[in-house]
Amino acid sequence: MAISVDPGLLVQLKKYGVQDATTCFNCGNCTAVCSLSTENTPFPRKVIRYLQIGAEEKLLHAPEPWLCYYCGDCSETCPRDANPGEVMMGLRRYLTARYDWTGISRLFYTSKVFEIFAILFVGALVGLGFFFFHGPVVTDRVALNEFASSHVIEILDLIMLVILSGFLLSNARRMAKAVLGDPAQYEKTADGEEGATAPQQEVKKWNGIPVSLYINELKTLLVNFVTQKKFKDCNSKTQSMQWLVHLLIMTGYSTIFVLVVVFLRWFQRDEILPFWSPVRLLGYYGTFAILYGTTYAIIGRLKKVRTVYKYSHSSDWAFLILLWLTTFTGILIHFTRLLGMPLSTYYIYVIHMMIAVPMLVLEVPFAKWAHLLYRPLALYLMRVKERALT
Repeated sequence: MAISVDPGLLVQLKKYGVQDATTCFNCGNCTAVCSLSTENTPFPRKVIRYLQIGAEEKLLHAPEPWLCYYCGDCSETCPRDANPGEVMMGLRRYLTARYDWTGISRLFYTSKVFEIFAILFVGALVGLGFFFFHGPVVTDRVALNEFASSHVIEILDLIMLVILSGFLLSNARRMAKAVLGDPAQYEKTADGEEGATAPQQEVKKWNGIPVSLYINELKTLLVNFVTQKKFKDCNSKTQSMQWLVHLLIMTGYSTIFVLVVVFLRWFQRDEILPFWSPVRLLGYYGTFAILYGTTYAIIGRLKKVRTVYKYSHSSDWAFLILLWLTTFTGILIHFTRLLGMPLSTYYIYVIHMMIAVPMLVLEVPFAKWAHLLYRPLALYLMRVKERALT
């Protein structure tokens, strides 16, 4: 079967941060040193060859960029300084854009002007919303729930959750179809559960694979999403710390997200909860986890000591800065409430929302946060595919 190629693919990928792929001469050293590379999914060598020859469709169907957890060993040992680790990172941005049917990811990753404008535009809309629709400004005490009703914010949170989840899940569906490939390859898969006597029994399938297989392997998706444990399998001395940073950011963000979206009426209260209140303690954990993780990553990118932090795309900085500022302004709100400073609380709350909402709207379905889903999803899909073909 003929494979169409795009001669301009390498030029296109430079916008996503793929800069040094042309220097690679496919010696295979990167694949040899990678502890996550396997016989069935060898990387980075294979996908680098795809992009060198312009095999765009091959790249779209490749799960390997998501199986790489960027320990940096391949880049440190590359004899040509082709930086295969960063190439894989750039391919993840490219694939995120390809999965996204709206085109927003592509613009966000390839245009700094659009990236900055989108953040400022969404932030400005939030600011204008508060300017015209905020509640009473009580100055004799902190009354945040009168200035910004938790019931109204809760409804808006749920609406935003549904919309953003719709974008993210629809993009994830496109990713799944790409990774699983042609449904015809699964035609020899056994129809039905063990012991069934099909063809009398109709078997429900998606993309040529019985739905039961997807259900049976859900544990793979959940375990890898919650633990991000593949970071520790890289056998790199510094990768355990990298795993901890990612785990802190992910669990901290998830904790705050649940508190704000699901338990907002208990989290955003005018009365100060006791220190040992579960809601307050969970808020402290989420705040510490995000602040520590993002600060570690920011300092690492500034110092550029480790290979993984030597090259930063503008989207990397946007993600870290927005998340750090969201957390920091949240801390300021907490202190102004404790100190009984009403006007400061209201002003900082508006600024906080002007930072947090753009981060959610842009990063969750279209940029860095989407990677948290795509990585474990790739492992899950590969496991489902493996079982379907056996």
